[in-house]
Amino acid sequence: MPVRIDLASVHFGEKERPLAEAAGFTLSTFRYDSGIAALRVRNRRGEIIVLPFKGHQIWRSIFDGRDLTMKSMFEEPVPDVPYLETYGAFFIHCGATAIGAPGPTDRHPLHGELPNAPFQKGWVVIDEEKGTCAIVGSYEYTVAFSYHYLATSTHVMGANSTMLDISLSVENLKKTPMDLMYLAHANFRPVDNGELFYSAPANKTSVRVRKSIPAHITPAPGYKEFLEELAEKPALHHVLRPDLKFDPEVAMTIDMKAGKDGFAHALLRRPDGTSDYMRYRPEQCSQCIRWICRTPDQDAIGMAFPSTSEVEGYAAEKKKGLYVSLAGGATWRVDMHLGTLGKAETDHVIKEIAAITG
Repeated sequence: MPVRIDLASVHFGEKERPLAEAAGFTLSTFRYDSGIAALRVRNRRGEIIVLPFKGHQIWRSIFDGRDLTMKSMFEEPVPDVPYLETYGAFFIHCGATAIGAPGPTDRHPLHGELPNAPFQKGWVVIDEEKGTCAIVGSYEYTVAFSYHYLATSTHVMGANSTMLDISLSVENLKKTPMDLMYLAHANFRPVDNGELFYSAPANKTSVRVRKSIPAHITPAPGYKEFLEELAEKPALHHVLRPDLKFDPEVAMTIDMKAGKDGFAHALLRRPDGTSDYMRYRPEQCSQCIRWICRTPDQDAIGMAFPSTSEVEGYAAEKKKGLYVSLAGGATWRVDMHLGTLGKAETDHVIKEIAAITG
């Protein structure tokens, strides 16, 4: 029988202490110096650190001795501040009422309310028969006359795996429809001369570079020219050469294709032949956003963010029709699989991508 452990504030003290050990997993709890509760979950290959009551973020992801998490300016999460003042997690749910940088008429925060949402409930389910540990959290969001939904986030580890199964469901608790926008911000740490493979044609029709510059960034000299060049020749970014100007960031929308199993794939092969990898179902998220930031202070790549929308803010995405109209009482869901692969697994996925793209 699976064992469920409900998480409560009393479990999280200043010092790290054990919570459970079973089926190849070791769980412990602690608080960062900032006061934010953290759950460390170890399997036989590595560990993740989940913030169960702060956006249900995965703050760190470490497997086979390598930190997969983006390089950031934050050693630990910060409480009660906007998105960019506590930015450095491996995985962040964005949405669910808006995503992207707010436009002139928008009132939503950057990437919506989910990234740092105060999840009210959290629990862990260890299934010895399946060899899995599921870290689950739920967040009920209510705004009078506007929104009332329940978001449930689940991160699943296997006892011997370097991959994570991540899902989010959003149930509209109102009797009337809600506009839903979502983006999965999975922030891997890139490597010089890493090579990108993904299940989409590498042309300017299918890989569209964002040329608009959000208000929160200041471009370096040559940045606009690099965007123009990349827009014409998207394959320029397939090898992450150190001289490419992903400073402060480059974002693009990619028309991903799914294989026979319904999954689209994106992979960054490292010089040693291993890779970081992500797959998801385009039928659940019609858009795919790629984000790359390579500066002396921040180094990150979002190979393939499953998304319902692009990233120009609620009003712009609504006008494009890039959102989900979720009926009253209905539930929307997204599922993804991400982590790191060995050499043989990497070669297999590259062949699968080649078969999809022809």
